[in-house]
Amino acid sequence: MNFDELQLSPLLLKALDQKGYTKPSPIQEQAIPYVLNGQDLLGCAQTGTGKTAAFALPIIQNLMERPKNRQKKKPVRALILTPTRELALQIHENIEEYGAGTPINSAVIFGGVSAKPQIQSLRRGIDILVATPGRLLDLIGQHEIDLSFVEIFVLDEADRMLDMGFIHDVKRVITLLPKKRQTLLFSATMPDEIQALAAKLLHNPVKVEVTPVSSTVDLIETSLYYVDKANKWPLLVHLLEHEDVSSTLVFTRTKHGADRGAKYLNKSGITAAAIHGDKSQGARQTALSNFKSGRLRVLVATDIAARGIDIEELSCVINFDLPNVPETYVHRIGRTGRAGLGGRAISFSDIEEKAYVKDIEKLTGKTIQVIGNHPYPMEVFEIAPKEERNSRQAKGVGKGAGSRRATDSKRATDSKRATDSRRAKDSRRATDSRRDTDSKRATDSRWAADSRQATDSRTAADSRRAKASRTATDSRQATDSRTVADSRRATASRKQTSAGKPALTQSQSSPQKTRPSGKRSHAPAPLPRRSSQMAIRTLHSK
Repeated sequence: MNFDELQLSPLLLKALDQKGYTKPSPIQEQAIPYVLNGQDLLGCAQTGTGKTAAFALPIIQNLMERPKNRQKKKPVRALILTPTRELALQIHENIEEYGAGTPINSAVIFGGVSAKPQIQSLRRGIDILVATPGRLLDLIGQHEIDLSFVEIFVLDEADRMLDMGFIHDVKRVITLLPKKRQTLLFSATMPDEIQALAAKLLHNPVKVEVTPVSSTVDLIETSLYYVDKANKWPLLVHLLEHEDVSSTLVFTRTKHGADRGAKYLNKSGITAAAIHGDKSQGARQTALSNFKSGRLRVLVATDIAARGIDIEELSCVINFDLPNVPETYVHRIGRTGRAGLGGRAISFSDIEEKAYVKDIEKLTGKTIQVIGNHPYPMEVFEIAPKEERNSRQAKGVGKGAGSRRATDSKRATDSKRATDSRRAKDSRRATDSRRDTDSKRATDSRWAADSRQATDSRTAADSRRAKASRTATDSRQATDSRTVADSRRATASRKQTSAGKPALTQSQSSPQKTRPSGKRSHAPAPLPRRSSQMAIRTLHSK
């Protein structure tokens, strides 16, 4: 079948011809007639099957043939909701190409960039809006978007919306749409929650299923390397240097892993870049552009960031970290082997990821070929699940009984070390507890002594201020009285002992203060000025 047999507009056929497309893919062949007829559709198709054109082409044609709603001058007539920026940009680019010769215009909005240019394009008026959930709801809240006149709603990558936590935002958007509309839902997998959403969202839908999720593309050559976690990057460099692979997409589980991997590859002389959610939109677009043009040999990406990557001649996909969801594996490897071309999917598995291999093989119904002849083989790993590891012996790989005995011996040694370590920790805890108690007691004692000294020092200082200023309050009158009495006795004593001597200066004759203990004390004999200051400092230090 050719595109001209699908009753598409001559304008659309011309655009397809310019792109070199003559024959529709299976999902395009099945879906386009139903969408042109205005029916709701549930499409189950994995990445790379051509589903974008399956809904974009009939949407453009339907909007061209239908009269616009005159109640609003510039209504949004079709809404396409996608989980990622990259996918939104890709869909928008395709719509622009397909509709280049038509009066239908479109816009794309997503987060991570300034909203001002997006708002300006919205205000000019658009027919088709491609959006991510977050930015869409943000602009709706700013009264820049009105969904009251939407005629066609497309929910793309519904399963990924669920995985990324956008499903609640999607449901909020749905409540803002008119009840009378055409709805198209596409998903590579159909988990229970997506099936429940589809049941509520779609009205008598036609189901189109192409390449079931449980089956991978037959043209893709899959292989598996068991390798210790520490040797994954050296193994990757080895494969890129010795295997016949050109453009390679490497999947990591974390953003940090993607950055680390790109840095490691560049240091090894392999051009690479990382893309993930923390990268700016400009950086991500630059990396994608350089990768598509061949300036970058390797693109290291997380699953979320890679959702919008559409490269027809991608030679190899490498699962550096195996996904814990087997359906994600199908998504990943579906990015190679497109357009009828062959491709390779290489997976690494360390001891912690071995269970994921079984889940993937169970889902796909195919056994992944294990490559044992490589420079970084995993020496020993366990097959038993966690709950059985304590009751079953570990199995060695290619080591025989000697390896198992060595493993058992190592396990016994490790167990003894762990026991000794726990005992030592308990002993240290008890010792530390006693030390803490003794330390607390000593600290309390020192604190009490310091507190008494501080109190005595403050009392002496108050007494001196009372004597100098004569402005003491009633609460210090008793202290002042004792201080005056002591001064009088000291003066009388000096008169008796120093009769006939020259008169003293004021600084020399100043009465001495009471001791911190509160007991009365007699003033010392007159001292020279320097000696008097030393005596005062000595008194204060007691």
